[in-house]
Amino acid sequence: MLLDSMTIQDVALHLEMNWHTVKEIDKAYLNKHYSRPRLKDVEYIAIDEFAYKTGRKYKTVVYDLKEGRAIFVGDGRTSETLDPFWKKLRSSGAKLKAVSTDMCRAYWGSVKRNSPGSPVIFDLFHIVKLCNKCLDDIRIMLYHKEKDTHKRKVIRSSKWVVLKNKENLSNEVKKEGKPPEVEQLLEALRVNQPLAAAYYLKEELKQIWRQKTKRKAGLELKKWIVKARSIGLMHLDKFASTLEAHIPEILNWYDYPISTGPLEGFNNKIKVLKRKAYGYRDDEYFTLKILSLHQSRYALLR
Repeated sequence: MLLDSMTIQDVALHLEMNWHTVKEIDKAYLNKHYSRPRLKDVEYIAIDEFAYKTGRKYKTVVYDLKEGRAIFVGDGRTSETLDPFWKKLRSSGAKLKAVSTDMCRAYWGSVKRNSPGSPVIFDLFHIVKLCNKCLDDIRIMLYHKEKDTHKRKVIRSSKWVVLKNKENLSNEVKKEGKPPEVEQLLEALRVNQPLAAAYYLKEELKQIWRQKTKRKAGLELKKWIVKARSIGLMHLDKFASTLEAHIPEILNWYDYPISTGPLEGFNNKIKVLKRKAYGYRDDEYFTLKILSLHQSRYALLR
């Protein structure tokens, strides 16, 4: 295996070998060492997907949170995508304790069907991400309903400041002619009360994961749902209903404080791997690269 900066072409030229020969040698090495990840000791996993081709082509990754490695890569993001993984996990005799995933029905449905004793955890990251989408849908709706030209302009340009974490907003002028982000946010909230109400609800949502006990978190979550419905916005009603349907999975975090965060970081490494190699035509080779990525300081690229 060679350093990150070297490509298959570099090695082929250096050794005066055919490009395909070098690639097949690397593939054979990866297949021998990484094609059958050890599953027996797996206890906590995260499940997520990443886009790997244009045209909405996805792969699903199962990640061992304890060991920090990918243990399965499958085509697509359906419930059936995970079937081979569950078959291998059962054969290994692993005692799965908990699973962190997003609110994709295919994923959590697959967990409940194949490992019914394993709690599913919906973490802060994905729920805030879903809340942000709800908030942006509200912003777009309010923009189209607004008749005042100035207010429309303010609402239209407020996307990033209303979605950004409050503590990350800047007080400095970043672009000539535009006020600091904090001032942009205050102006957007001033000109439209429904947007302000939805924004403050987004900020309050994070408090659910800051409670000292699971019971208190449950009370906060139920209060949040009631408040969201009282605003009278269709998108908030729908989001509140989604949360209400999954209260147990949200509160499971207090029993198993795991998240998909490490897998999100791992998926970024996959994107870098793919970008450096300008994509992979050999799908099996790409999968082996992902399975070896956790301990590889080396990467033979295209």
